[in-house]
Amino acid sequence: MPPADETRAADPRARAAQTKRDRTRRALLDAADATFGSRGWARTRIEDVAAAAGVSAATAYNHFPSKHTLIGHVFGPLVKPLLVQAERDVADGRPVVAALEDQVRALARTTSRHRELTGSFWAAVQDYTIRVDGPSDPSDEIDPRLLAPVPEAIRILVEHGQRTGELRSYPPAVDISAMVVNSLLTRAMNRPNESAEVRAELLLTVLFGALRPELLVDGPPDDRPFRRIR
Repeated sequence: MPPADETRAADPRARAAQTKRDRTRRALLDAADATFGSRGWARTRIEDVAAAAGVSAATAYNHFPSKHTLIGHVFGPLVKPLLVQAERDVADGRPVVAALEDQVRALARTTSRHRELTGSFWAAVQDYTIRVDGPSDPSDEIDPRLLAPVPEAIRILVEHGQRTGELRSYPPAVDISAMVVNSLLTRAMNRPNESAEVRAELLLTVLFGALRPELLVDGPPDDRPFRRIR
């Protein structure tokens, strides 16, 4: 074992090195957020992000080995609060219809508010899916679908509702959550002028049309139970 005085001397150096790594990583994430948001997926390179962060490309690649990894880490924090809320709703026994309605509306607002970044993330997901030719592998540490698991909060709530009998058991939670999220992300890109409220209403109608159709059958005369009238 090294002498105690050498260990004490090494600790400040180790802390300083870790602080520097953390600052560099934060600078890269901030630069990536701005660069992907302004230039899009196709026109952004790791080298562009590194330059914006004030570090070398080699340093950037040491932190993030690919653009897919980088965009996943940038988009992930937008997803985390939704996951936390879904888990809290399940733990608290909140009615699943209300919890899912809030989730879909929150996701619609988030993707509208961060439309340019959402576009880059969605392009990265499609590109990576084509590259690996299939679903995500839990051991793949650079898959943006795992770094920012957008459908997960909806999946958690649907699965819970199917267990409690509040929702129909088909389609499976993993499938319907992916379908809803894929549709939402696609519409966010293809219909930039569509409001988050309109987008959420449409997707909630599709979601509950499959899992809780009586909400539509026994709903208001205009067949729009999820419309919010200002």
